[in-house]
Amino acid sequence: MEVIKTDIEGVVILKPRVFEDARGYFFESFSQRVFEETVGRVDFVQDNESCSTRGVMRGLHFQRPPFTQAKLVRCVRGAVLDVAVDLRKGSPTFGNHVAVELSEENHLQFFVPRGFAHGFAVLSDIAVFQYKCDNYYHPEADGGISILDADLAIDWRINPSEAILSEKDTRHPLLKDFDSPFEYDEY
Repeated sequence: MEVIKTDIEGVVILKPRVFEDARGYFFESFSQRVFEETVGRVDFVQDNESCSTRGVMRGLHFQRPPFTQAKLVRCVRGAVLDVAVDLRKGSPTFGNHVAVELSEENHLQFFVPRGFAHGFAVLSDIAVFQYKCDNYYHPEADGGISILDADLAIDWRINPSEAILSEKDTRHPLLKDFDSPFEYDEY
């Protein structure tokens, strides 16, 4: 497993070693031991999966303390543009983001630490997206910032006027109007 560092400390892209032959391919998608050796100690407790169509945008979501979540995400069918936004007050990269294309072809995974908002846009006709979380989902702790916030300068590779959003995702505040519950020195 190759760990690719990004411009934001703690946010990493994981590239598995893929073995291909005439039968297809094989790779180890997760090993607790390897993850701890290369990224750090995280105990994942819940796996989630979504299926979406082209143009769907989900996010930018997070769980408020004390139910914050780190996520390890991947796209097992199709392709998405996946994004993590730093929401840690006092962070030198507060408000900055990392974006990576995850697809069934590249097998990349993306680690989003606690203190970040997370979202993705579907670039293929269909995308099946999986993620591991290190804390259980708590509806009362659900939060988000606007996925269409122009100040974030995210190139979603989808025309915002054609984006398919949930009603909930249309109501999230802009980053400039958001009082982050995350402190840099805590995450």
